[in-house]
Amino acid sequence: MRTRLSICDRKRRFLSQEEAQAAATRADIVLRPYRCDRCRHYHLTSRTKGKRVARVTE
Repeated sequence: MRTRLSICDRKRRFLSQEEAQAAATRADIVLRPYRCDRCRHYHLTSRTKGKRVARVTE
């Protein structure tokens, strides 16, 4: 599914996946980075439907 251009324009862009992951780690909610098919940069999303989410083991 393609990212809508209007959504891409509203989101913050990160140049690397590492930079996006660092921002996701600092957030108060669970976020994950993804590469946008419109701008080719990384954005953050809270959506997990259909995605494998890594479990945190203690």
